[in-house]
Amino acid sequence: VQLQASGGGLVQAGDSLRLSCAASGGTISKYTMGWFRQAPGKEREFVAAVGWSGGSTYYADSVKGRFTISRDVVKNTVYLQMNSLKPEDTSAYYCAAGRPITVAIRRSTSYAYWGQGTLVTVSS
Repeated sequence: VQLQASGGGLVQAGDSLRLSCAASGGTISKYTMGWFRQAPGKEREFVAAVGWSGGSTYYADSVKGRFTISRDVVKNTVYLQMNSLKPEDTSAYYCAAGRPITVAIRRSTSYAYWGQGTLVTVSS
């Protein structure tokens, strides 16, 4: 599976941004799709995931209520809608695909396929 992330940019605090992750070489309905982020000098951290069936979503506490993960099976694309952005959301954002068990959904090591990062910068 090849993943192509896009949609990053420079925004002000309080603004919204939508990231997209287009998949090819495989269908997203067979994978749990996740978003992770990594700021300079920090470890990669879980942001959100949607289960292979599309019926379950998972969020990091830091983004719950502000970010929404969704998917379009026809377009084979996963989205991350980010609202009320904060400076601490500044990171490179990565999409990933895998087949983790539920308890491991937040672990980056549970995902076999990764896209390139898209940079999100939130100014104060």
